[in-house]
Amino acid sequence: MENLLFLLLAAFPLMGSPGPVTVSLAGLGSAFGFRPGLPYLCGVMAGTGAVLLMIATGVTALLLAWPAVLTALMMLALAYILYLAWKIATAPVGHVAKSATKPPAFVPGFALAVANPKAFAAIGAVYSGHSVVADDLLLDMIAKLAALTGVIIVSQTAWLVFGATFSKFLNHPKTGRAANIVFALMLLASVGLALL
Repeated sequence: MENLLFLLLAAFPLMGSPGPVTVSLAGLGSAFGFRPGLPYLCGVMAGTGAVLLMIATGVTALLLAWPAVLTALMMLALAYILYLAWKIATAPVGHVAKSATKPPAFVPGFALAVANPKAFAAIGAVYSGHSVVADDLLLDMIAKLAALTGVIIVSQTAWLVFGATFSKFLNHPKTGRAANIVFALMLLASVGLALL
């Protein structure tokens, strides 16, 4: 049980810290609210879960063996993040915001999560750096998958809630626009930090 606690103590700050996906969730929540952001959140959770499975099963090593595939994924993710930052920055604010435009849905959230370099680094560090069940590799993998899936669900939902909380206070057009632009800029900055 103590090993599981250490895993969780390491996982929450690493996996829940600001990065392209988490900041996009906050920005989406701020621009569109919680409920409209749920399909995107589900896509992000599924994509991050896929990254976790790739790390647990060793598929990540195969991806790293093909630099061209990795570069293509990074370029697609960068293009989508630029689009998402634009969509957040220009999202309608005030009472018309909810019906004026649609937020990104499941597939873009999934794609961004799978192409997120921070996810591979953070999950890889936590997964490989901790052992929950010392004498049974399969049981250790299952325990880590379960625990880290819980971290994904809690931390990513918290970021959407965080952004959506702001949306309730940002009905004034100037304040709402400023907040959307700040979230969009934070998203772009998080990409820069993730690529360093």
